Amino acid sequence: MAWDEWEQLKADATARGSTQMQLNQFPADQVGGSPEGAASADLKSHKRAWAKAGEDVKGLKDGIGKAVTTLEAGQAGLGDTSVCQSAAAQKELYDSWKKYVTGVSSRCGVLGALLEQAGHDLAKPDSALKQELDALKVKYQDTEAVGGQARGK
Repeated sequence: MAWDEWEQLKADATARGSTQMQLNQFPADQVGGSPEGAASADLKSHKRAWAKAGEDVKGLKDGIGKAVTTLEAGQAGLGDTSVCQSAAAQKELYDSWKKYVTGVSSRCGVLGALLEQAGHDLAKPDSALKQELDALKVKYQDTEAVGGQARGK
């Protein structure tokens, strides 16, 4: 998953001993009382980039939706799963993957909306955005794999 890859990239950067980034900021009262003052001239963030990132992540839902449809079509006609162990295992695997893929689709929608909103709310502090991302990570935390395990064997 992308979260695992992100965590690995962070761990690799830490292992290399990369330096920390420090952003210096003027206190609000030294910028002439306005948050749009001279202090913001050096660091720029474009709403369009945030919106594009959000749209792209939300766009992943289309491909995922097609995958779910294909998954459902492949399951059609399986029939009664109680008479055949392999059919029962197939059904269990299908249910597991459908739940997982549906969760991924939901995560893409929520993350995409969060990225778009971050672009609209550029005045929001980084800590607030980090809290929202952390809450998203907790909400969609991957669970133990279901299905396919040997039962009592």
